[in-house]
Amino acid sequence: MKISVQKEPFDLGAEANAFAAGDTSNGAIVTFTGVVRDLVQGDLDMMEIEHYPGMTEKALTKIANEAQERWSLGDVLVIHRHGRLAPGDQIMMVATAAPHRKDAFEAAEYLMDYLKSRAPFWKKEITGESADWVAAKDEDEDALTRW
Repeated sequence: MKISVQKEPFDLGAEANAFAAGDTSNGAIVTFTGVVRDLVQGDLDMMEIEHYPGMTEKALTKIANEAQERWSLGDVLVIHRHGRLAPGDQIMMVATAAPHRKDAFEAAEYLMDYLKSRAPFWKKEITGESADWVAAKDEDEDALTRW
């Protein structure tokens, strides 16, 4: 398992290749990468992501361990960035490896739903006009109810 909360960008291809290398007992690898999307108005300058070091890594490790207990997983990777990110920048990556695809897909979705709604990150959208904290969305919370 690898959990990384980092300011610097990551290389999606290198991370996916390293994650997939070596363990021949896994028949499925699922990856997902989240990117900063522009606002509907097209005026997002930056997204600022804050977190509490130590607490955040502990929370992400806990949810990754829960995923490994719930599904038959060979490995888990979670990378989440913080700091100032521009539209199009990668925010996060989740990868799961499992003997069978159902476990890999479900565990990846579970981790992504958690990261979107409960992980201890705070996001601020910065435009030329304002800087506003991103509020929790009901649909993100609702996604957790299926788990």
